[in-house]
Amino acid sequence: MTYAVKNLIDGHELIAFRIGDQEFCVNIMSVREIRGWTPATPMPHAPPHVLGVINLRGAVLPIIDMSQRLGMKRTEPTVRHVIIVAQVGPATVGLLVDAVSDILTIKDENIQPTPDIANETEKAYARGILAIEGRMICLIDLGVLFPHIESEAA
Repeated sequence: MTYAVKNLIDGHELIAFRIGDQEFCVNIMSVREIRGWTPATPMPHAPPHVLGVINLRGAVLPIIDMSQRLGMKRTEPTVRHVIIVAQVGPATVGLLVDAVSDILTIKDENIQPTPDIANETEKAYARGILAIEGRMICLIDLGVLFPHIESEAA
């Protein structure tokens, strides 16, 4: 118990994941669980980054292709891919990623500003960059990346 309280006081806990050869992370408080790939049932007229839905213990869970949502190529899921079940505002969504790599505890001073070479869309959802042990990890704000989900709560 002391360890968890110490980490929350000293820094932020983040879940790091890979998409292709790039690393990203999100706040661990938004993550509900991590599960293996389950084929999704496609939904008509869904945005291109929505692969479909799965049944998660009786609840319908939309599956978002994070690669495509971040402007990269569409993912062809395999059994090696994972789904990060995350809370975004009032909704629970599944984020399809290549792999989960780490749980990180970082302090605010470890978060570097997003470079000026990033476009405005990237600057909006990227809270910053972490340079850790020779790795560059983009910190994503899920609420900004999925504004339509946040606005549904209003």
